[in-house]
Amino acid sequence: MQIKVKPMGVYQTNCYILTVDNKDYIIDPGMDATPWVLKNVKNPVAILNTHGHFDHVWSNAELKEELKIPIYCPIDDTFMLLNDPFGYGVPPSKADYKVKPNEKVNIQGVEFRFLHFPGHTPGCSVIEYKDIWFSGDFLFKGSIGRWDFKYSNRNDMLNSLKKVKTFTKKNKKILPGHDKDSTLFTELKTIDYWIRVVKNS
Repeated sequence: MQIKVKPMGVYQTNCYILTVDNKDYIIDPGMDATPWVLKNVKNPVAILNTHGHFDHVWSNAELKEELKIPIYCPIDDTFMLLNDPFGYGVPPSKADYKVKPNEKVNIQGVEFRFLHFPGHTPGCSVIEYKDIWFSGDFLFKGSIGRWDFKYSNRNDMLNSLKKVKTFTKKNKKILPGHDKDSTLFTELKTIDYWIRVVKNS
């Protein structure tokens, strides 16, 4: 297994390439991600989106066309790929697989689980591969995703923070959508603080 990462665009959105058994899985290809991805993949098989925000899906369409591979996106965020709801001019893309909340998907022999943690967006998910969480904009190093955007939901975020507190059996490496990596057990130490912050917002 190998993981490559590069922050993309003005929002420095982390694009990841996970390589397992010589198969490349592209996670959250944001703004201007295409040249880097094309340079760093040998056998691309799928594009995976943690959620539908423009800075995570900007290069979906270009890479799908160039590489002829499917897009997997949480079902509740697929409308964002098509409709550019924030008006930033993101090239429209269409999810080939609309992943249901907490669904496990097997992509050419490699299993992922899309853990549903809505709040930042309706479909916001952590993509789990073994002991790795590609956490998108749900959990960051020392922080959480915003809950005040269009299509965000404060109550959903509260419920998601309570839900993540139940994941105490096994530590996970957290690879977030922005900034540096962390671990689940590290971030769980401050979840009660973030619950209070969200409640009081």
